[in-house]
Amino acid sequence: TRSLPARRRKRPPPPAPPRARTPERLFVLGRGNLGRSLEWAFRAAGQSTSLVPGRTAFAKLPSFGIIFLAVPDQAVEVVAKKIARFTPSPRLSFVHVSGSLGLGALDALRDHPVGSFHPLQSFPEARGEAAFQGITVAVDASTPTLMRRLRALARAIGARPKHVEDRERALYHAAAVFASNYVDVVLAKAVDLLRDAGWSEKAAIEGLLPLTEGVLANVRLRGPIAALTGPVRRGDVSTVEGHLAALQGAPVADAYRMLGLIALEIAKEAGLEPAAARRMHRALTQKVAATRRRRGK
Repeated sequence: TRSLPARRRKRPPPPAPPRARTPERLFVLGRGNLGRSLEWAFRAAGQSTSLVPGRTAFAKLPSFGIIFLAVPDQAVEVVAKKIARFTPSPRLSFVHVSGSLGLGALDALRDHPVGSFHPLQSFPEARGEAAFQGITVAVDASTPTLMRRLRALARAIGARPKHVEDRERALYHAAAVFASNYVDVVLAKAVDLLRDAGWSEKAAIEGLLPLTEGVLANVRLRGPIAALTGPVRRGDVSTVEGHLAALQGAPVADAYRMLGLIALEIAKEAGLEPAAARRMHRALTQKVAATRRRRGK
């Protein structure tokens, strides 16, 4: 008898191709310097981004994506509460761009993933994508997925992401103020002193900026302790006393003393001899001590 041919097994149908994921859009709420700068940087990095006018944002919320609240710090919580009243889509995430605020500022939107994205950079005006190249962006998020997305966005605009939690926020932002705002303040006072000596503002700025830029270059290469120079680092008491005599009666004299004492602590770390450090401490504090004694009488 002839055997029947073996039945061919049917091949399983090929798997269906995965559905293309809808590209996640980014929405920047706020038209300030940072908001516009972020929108430009995201666009330059190939991200689908819209700048949302504040007045229409609440009535026309998108259904999917990340909304960056680029509004003043004192307005973040207020704006979050307004958005929450419109029952935003569960597919939305919300991110503030404040350096000082934690995620608690977005508590009204806690049913959604929330985060923070703070570029460690100054924006006295709207700046292009080059402003983000090589800088640090402080990121935090309530979900791992949003954290990964924020890290990726920081890298996409040329920055380095750094996780900064709520408990670190105050010290982180205070450090930023010292490195940015107070550098400007100290330079402004240095310009004022040269103007008091008869220089024009233009000549003072042109003279001081290369000095400051040299300090920054040394800090980059050697760190702040090794980069410290000047009379406090050398233990040059007579020069410091001469400065204080010239500044006598001016409010800036107290700032000179305060910064001098901070510089003295760094100088001791850098190797200033203990005896020289004690003499410098007396020079920087003797007027303060004499004043306290007179008040005590």
